[in-house]
Amino acid sequence: MQEIEYILPAEIEKHSFEIIGRELEQQGIVLASEHESVIKRAIHTTADFDYAHTLTFSEHAVAFAQQLLKDGADIVTDTNMALAGINKKKLQVCGGMAHCFMADEDVAALAKERNITRASVSMEKAAKLKKPVIFAIGNAPTALLSLYDMIETGAFCPAFIIGVPVGFVNVEAAKERILSTDVPCIINRGRKGGSNVAAAICNALLYMI
Repeated sequence: MQEIEYILPAEIEKHSFEIIGRELEQQGIVLASEHESVIKRAIHTTADFDYAHTLTFSEHAVAFAQQLLKDGADIVTDTNMALAGINKKKLQVCGGMAHCFMADEDVAALAKERNITRASVSMEKAAKLKKPVIFAIGNAPTALLSLYDMIETGAFCPAFIIGVPVGFVNVEAAKERILSTDVPCIINRGRKGGSNVAAAICNALLYMI
């Protein structure tokens, strides 16, 4: 039976990151300094070291996202779970707000009328915000596909995309489409991800400021 470690509550997160760093070293994994905090926080949230290999960053993605946040960019998520996980106090200090339009009545009505997902419609609604937006997508590949369609048609260009939806249907294809664009992004290749990962990446970027 494994021994119980007695750690003060305030030290638990610090100790967790020490374990992550040690295990990465044991596996011979050296993270790029620019990406280290983001990847480690994704691992911390999931206890899954695959993120050291699958999290994919466009050129200078972290620095670009941080500058957006410093300049007061908003964050739009595709789930209320991701919205709840984002450190909104830290975001507000930077001048930004976090939004999720998935439960809005107008989004639900329009999605039903057009026979498409609420995630798709919520992305269209977010595109009307009058300021730069970081999209943090952790659940719905249709949100990424909606953003991709708007990018390709020239209807809208997101400032930044965090694309980490989890699942089996169109998840990998949606992620790869975003990677094929010139939009700055952080994408987790493959099936893994989730709302918790999307929030964790947002927080990693905020905590680095």
